[in-house]
Amino acid sequence: MAEHKRVPSRRRKVLRTAACASVALVVLGGGAAGYAYMKFNGNIRSVDIDARLGDARPPAATDGSFNMLVLGSDSRVGANGSLAGGDTGDSARSDTAMVVHVSQDHSKATVVSIPRDTLVNRPDCTDSSGKPVLGAKRAMYNSAFEVGGATCAVKTTEQLTGLRMDHYLQVDFAGFARVVDAMGGATVTTTVAIHDKDSGLDLPAGENHLDGQQSLAFVRTRHGVGDGSDLGRIELQKQMVKSLLKQAGGIGLFSNPVKLWSIGDTMTRSVTTDSALGSVNALVGLAQELKGIGPDQLTMVTLPVETAPSDPNRVVERQPQADQVWAALKADRAVPGEIVSDQPQNPAQAAPTASPTASPKPAPKATARR
Repeated sequence: MAEHKRVPSRRRKVLRTAACASVALVVLGGGAAGYAYMKFNGNIRSVDIDARLGDARPPAATDGSFNMLVLGSDSRVGANGSLAGGDTGDSARSDTAMVVHVSQDHSKATVVSIPRDTLVNRPDCTDSSGKPVLGAKRAMYNSAFEVGGATCAVKTTEQLTGLRMDHYLQVDFAGFARVVDAMGGATVTTTVAIHDKDSGLDLPAGENHLDGQQSLAFVRTRHGVGDGSDLGRIELQKQMVKSLLKQAGGIGLFSNPVKLWSIGDTMTRSVTTDSALGSVNALVGLAQELKGIGPDQLTMVTLPVETAPSDPNRVVERQPQADQVWAALKADRAVPGEIVSDQPQNPAQAAPTASPTASPKPAPKATARR
């Protein structure tokens, strides 16, 4: 019993690590009883990833560390589809992908962002209705979620990383905006001005306090930063994650029942989890065990990539650095310092390294979807 409670507890930091997911757990960690408990529990949507994938997976860690795949999606199946404001069918998009590793003693976490345009060998899998989905060579990473939902996204991530995804969390972007509003907004600091007519974001360089819709635009914008690729957007998402973690610890959620209810109800209606996390009890256990992990205990990196030799608008893993990142997580070690120091210092610097095996090519350009 104790071991079972320890596992869901680990997921806490994972949720906190995933932008709005962090707030959800803080809220739930404050306690919910009676009607609130039943309401929140009924809100949570879950997927039995373990049953669908079976045993043909990387082994789970035995030292207490664990990994979670966190996706940000602009659409959700079911009742929350209208809240998300997007297509509720199988073509939902995963614009944000983070592998979160929580250390053996649960004192720190590492987040690795995977660019959605990364070319991977997508394995055969099944979609949410059980229909087979054929694999594909050199497919965009985020196509796994589009064609096969959560199960295919997890399977593709495990094949890419060699790591067991012990848990899964999908965050609805529209719900994220409501959570940020319930928290009183988010404060971010950017080193460059951002002007993106597609997302509607218009920010000067420096510190900016954003409401929910502005925060949503902030984590989704890319045309106004860097080379217009997904890499600049990832840097903005890192900013937002750390801002929300800091905000959650400083607004008195535990002592404010109104905020507790507002954020808890909104958040639980805006997430999809694996079945082990699909209850208030599991989320509360996670929150209590990992609540000590804050921005200072969080390392965030982008998967090292380079321009794909076959397509200047796509990227591939940069070797050996990418393998070194996954090996560090597997061994529950820190990501090598030279990889961390090589990360861009602001979104304008985010660009893939040119492939050493191909002739020079321009940096990836923005694709049609935001």
